[in-house]
Amino acid sequence: MVSNVTAAVMVLMAPGGKVPKDRSWKAARVAMSKVDGFLDSLIQFNKENIHENCLRALQPYLQDENFNPELVKLKSQAAAGLCSWVINIVRFYEVYCDVEPKRQALSKANAELAAAQEKLASIKAKIAHLNENLARLTAKFEIATAEKVKCQKEAEATANTISLANRLVGGLASENVRWAESVKDFKLQESALCGDVLLITAFVSYLGYFSKKFRQDLMDNVWKPYLNQLKVAIPITPSLDPLRMLTDDADIAAWQNEELPADRMSTENATILTNCERWPLMVDPQLQGIKWIKAKYGEDLRVTRVGQKGYLDLVEQALAAGEVVLIENLEESVDPVLGPLLGRETIKKGRYIKIGDKECEYNSSFRLILHTKLANPHYQPEMQAQCTLINFTVTRDGLEDQLLAAVVRMERPDLEELKSDLTKQQNGFKITLKTLEDNLLSRLSSASGNFLGDTALVENLEVTKQTAGEIEEKVQESKVTETKINEAREHYRPAAARASLLYFIMNELNTIHPMYQFSLKAFSAVFQKAVARASPDENLPERVANLIDSITSSVFQYTTRGLFECDKLTYMTQVTFQILLMNKEINAVELDFLLRYPAQRGVTSPVDFLSSQSWGGIKALSSMEQFHNLDRDIEGSAKRWKKFVESECPEKEKFPQEWKNTSALQQLCMMRALRPDRMTYAVRDFVEEKLGSKYVLGRSLDFATSFEESSPAIPMFFILSPGVDPLKDVEKHGKKLGYTFNNRNFHNVSLGQGQEVVAEQTLDLAAAEGHWVILQNIHLVAKWLSSLEKKLEQHSEGSHPEFRVFISAEPAASPEGHIIPQGILENSIKITNEPPTGMHANLHKALDNFNQDTLEMCSRENEFKSILFALCYFHAVVAERRKFGPQGWNRSYPFNTGDLTISVNVLYNYLEASSKVPYDDLRYLFGEIMYGGHITDDWDRRLCKTYLEEFIKPEMLEGEFMLAPGFPLPGNMDYNSYHQYIDDTLPAESPYLYGLHPNAEIGFLTQTSEKLFRTVLELQPRDTSLGEGGGATREEKVKTLLDDILEKLTDEFNIPELMAKMEERTPYIVVAFQECERMNFLTSEIRRSLKELDLGLKGELTMTSDMENLQNAIFLDTVPESWTRRAYPSMAGLGSWFADLLNRIKELETWTGDFMLPSAVWLAGFFNPQSFLTAIMQSTARKNEWPLDKMTLQCDVSKRNREDFTSAPREGACVHGLFMEGARWDMQMGLIAEARLKDLTPPMPIIFIKAIPVDKQDTRNVYPCPVYKTRQRGPTYVWTFNLKTKEKPSKWVLAGVALLLQI
Repeated sequence: MVSNVTAAVMVLMAPGGKVPKDRSWKAARVAMSKVDGFLDSLIQFNKENIHENCLRALQPYLQDENFNPELVKLKSQAAAGLCSWVINIVRFYEVYCDVEPKRQALSKANAELAAAQEKLASIKAKIAHLNENLARLTAKFEIATAEKVKCQKEAEATANTISLANRLVGGLASENVRWAESVKDFKLQESALCGDVLLITAFVSYLGYFSKKFRQDLMDNVWKPYLNQLKVAIPITPSLDPLRMLTDDADIAAWQNEELPADRMSTENATILTNCERWPLMVDPQLQGIKWIKAKYGEDLRVTRVGQKGYLDLVEQALAAGEVVLIENLEESVDPVLGPLLGRETIKKGRYIKIGDKECEYNSSFRLILHTKLANPHYQPEMQAQCTLINFTVTRDGLEDQLLAAVVRMERPDLEELKSDLTKQQNGFKITLKTLEDNLLSRLSSASGNFLGDTALVENLEVTKQTAGEIEEKVQESKVTETKINEAREHYRPAAARASLLYFIMNELNTIHPMYQFSLKAFSAVFQKAVARASPDENLPERVANLIDSITSSVFQYTTRGLFECDKLTYMTQVTFQILLMNKEINAVELDFLLRYPAQRGVTSPVDFLSSQSWGGIKALSSMEQFHNLDRDIEGSAKRWKKFVESECPEKEKFPQEWKNTSALQQLCMMRALRPDRMTYAVRDFVEEKLGSKYVLGRSLDFATSFEESSPAIPMFFILSPGVDPLKDVEKHGKKLGYTFNNRNFHNVSLGQGQEVVAEQTLDLAAAEGHWVILQNIHLVAKWLSSLEKKLEQHSEGSHPEFRVFISAEPAASPEGHIIPQGILENSIKITNEPPTGMHANLHKALDNFNQDTLEMCSRENEFKSILFALCYFHAVVAERRKFGPQGWNRSYPFNTGDLTISVNVLYNYLEASSKVPYDDLRYLFGEIMYGGHITDDWDRRLCKTYLEEFIKPEMLEGEFMLAPGFPLPGNMDYNSYHQYIDDTLPAESPYLYGLHPNAEIGFLTQTSEKLFRTVLELQPRDTSLGEGGGATREEKVKTLLDDILEKLTDEFNIPELMAKMEERTPYIVVAFQECERMNFLTSEIRRSLKELDLGLKGELTMTSDMENLQNAIFLDTVPESWTRRAYPSMAGLGSWFADLLNRIKELETWTGDFMLPSAVWLAGFFNPQSFLTAIMQSTARKNEWPLDKMTLQCDVSKRNREDFTSAPREGACVHGLFMEGARWDMQMGLIAEARLKDLTPPMPIIFIKAIPVDKQDTRNVYPCPVYKTRQRGPTYVWTFNLKTKEKPSKWVLAGVALLLQI
């Protein structure tokens, strides 16, 4: 670089233009060696005469970009000076060459000037007087010129401004219309702003916990009308949409990109969550909300749960750092340590919050989100005040859209991908447009002074408008595409709608039994497998039909696997009705009749083959247009209808006359009235007709198939039934796959006291090693279950893929006693194992507990085999008899195979030890200890004892001995022959096999169908018109019934006034007063609760849970619990119960009118019939001065009816209103006789009851018949009446004969 500079100097100073060839550094040094001379030559350099050659040779140096003093200075200061000198000399020369000719012209002009001056001098005087004028004109000219320049500049500036203004106006023209409208809207909003903000605040604060329908109702039908009807109305925007005010499309689009479901409810929830001031608490059973939150906050979110190790430390750190914390899976009670945090109880001027004993720094950016997966949690009021509860429970429409996306994703991945991309693209467009618009408005608002000169602003606007235009075009294109996609997707909607419906039906099953819990996650897996499994078809409608069929049957199979046998038909029926309703194939009013059966009361049947209850149903049906004249047709063609009604299986027969052409549902309605006992069969046929036979066959899945669906995250849960061990299947399948106790990879923990730690250690080991674990009877360790739930959740991720858990538990006897956590049940494959039904299966199963070796082990083979077989029959009878309900056993007992096997061991020991068969001892051991150990009811103990007396007695070894009609005790056979004997000889299933009358089955079937329809009615969705009579709303219907009850309810008894009338208080009068007091206690509660509900329905009182329960009970025609607690036992619906109540009041009013004992007392009309029966004894005891404890009641059944009695007997009392179940009273013979078919509870004649000393009681040829208040028997026991019988009393014991006060 330096050598270049010296070379350039040498070139410039070359004498005579002879440029030296050697311009190296060496040559330069020689030239510069004499510094003074060199310096002088530089100073005196002839800069006006530079040779052309030198200039030409210099050009390469000057053009070199490194020939720059600044750059050269970095190498050498001196060289930099020389570099500057060269550049400046050349520049000077260039300027000089330009100026020199001008100089020469100047000297020439000067010469000429001199000459001219001489001339000028002569005329100077001549023009002197003109100079002043010239000066004046020159000044004016200069002013005019300046003015002109200024005007030109202003003209240019104005032209630029006009151009920018045109561009700006052009750019904003399209916004002008929208902004003009916005301004107009803002002006309108301004007047309604306070009201709108009030509504929006209420929306965020209160509506989060409600369902979609309630949110709409509160906003549109309660809050808005309320604000409008105030004295000084608060103005609000009529079409106010909270979402529009609190958020915008861009936010919603961003949330949906973060996997928030696209339905309105979810968007509202997200809006509330992002806008609420209190901490949000998400009620999120399907875990859709938490999925969105985790996607929204990503890695910035700190996730923990109460009780997790170190969770408080995490909260403290986040509190100080101002982070977002999610506490998931909250229970109904929250750790009190979090109290100050939930209530934001800050200290030290809001800078700290106390957590426990620790003062933690509080950063105002901190945000807490709480989450529970409980479906219907009940939080303390203070918790609800501290948090904003948000209901993320999935809605049917929302789920339908999600499932539609899932099915299309599987069926047409191209469509769904395109749809998804389009959605994201459109969401992106909305976000971009919003950003651009915000930027533009921000620039416009921040531009100060005259912004028309801001070129950058205008250019930015033009870019914005251009982008917006492009986006608008793309949006239009995508809308067309989206329309096409949606059309294609809509073909699959029926499949998604069916799946959504099935999920919600499945989700409601927990109202039948708390064990029936199902998660959306598990349902989605079943749904996807069903779609994959559906039969392919090129024809789209056919394919969709295949999808619907596959989804329905897969979900049906998945669900029924975990249902008890008695609930499968309920589920099946509900599925069928809901599918038909959704497809609009059935009439909601007809379905409502079928489920409610609102029979007319107080009618008498004109035909002998129908009861009054049935005729009431027919009359109610006839009042409906579709069944017009049905009652007349039955009366007119009684013979044909009788034949139909009395046929064995009327559901298989055709209806008489033109009624055979009615729809299947209409035929069900008629059948419900005509033959209620056949309804379970009729409904099964209905399901088969509408859905197909695979839904009614009821084949249970084999264990291996169910096992394939399990995984480390999906345990298998066995719901236990008495007498069944489902875990044998697990052991058997484990053996097949190499999991056994011997291989130490199969663990069985039977839970009980102290086993929790063992279970936890076993689970940890199994999860790490991939073993199988059985946890038996987890219902015995209630306190540990929440730990188990957490442990299973912990092992659901990251465990060995072969790890499996099998859980077993008994269901609780009542919903209140249910303790199994929802989380365990939801995530499990639930399997019910129930004992076989029917005598045939039960007898085989009883015999299966033994083998040929058992039969041969006793030396007294004949006796042993006979008694063993009789014991097997006895075991089958007592186990299966429970299906007949209270007529079978008063209470349900868990008889199991252990009872049978131990009894056989006892039999063996006794036969080996004694020479004679000790029948009495054996019967006592079996009936009082082995089986009797379970029995808690004295009447059931009598029944058990009677069976043993009938089955095990000396006669069994003396020739033919009948165990049941048509089934003799087999002789001496081998093991397989006994099984064969059962197959060949046992009669078809009938109540006779149990010693019962066929009516028992009719009664049991009638009650089963009643229960079926009541349960299905309770399962009906609340937000549909079904179950609401297809007309009036739920509230209107309840209000009508409520008013009717209040109107008919009589005043309370004035007890002080009644007492004043009485001189002597006899036992009967005491009973009357007690009954009046009880009646007052009941009627006052009815009146109070109904008036309270009435105010609640009017909106004058806050609805409490008690009021809501009362409303539901009235709507479902059941007696409210608060009334039941104060009333007498009853199994009637509300309508019948209230009519009965009015009759009781009337009876009491008659009696208390003069306190004369009625000629015939309605025994059922008492709250406490025992007190009246005791009063009979007390009266007689006082009169005759007999000791009360040595007295008993004697019952004489008269041959007269109530009308024949005009006055009360002198001693004792006549009672009426009793019914016999299991048999009938033969009035002519005055004995108990075999019941007539289909006459289930024939009325008893008047019974004369008097008190006698115990020693005078005649106990020969009598049957001690228990008297119960209702068909429920058991706890409603009243007394024992000794009734005359010709037959052995054991016959009536086995037949379950009893007297009932109500039917």
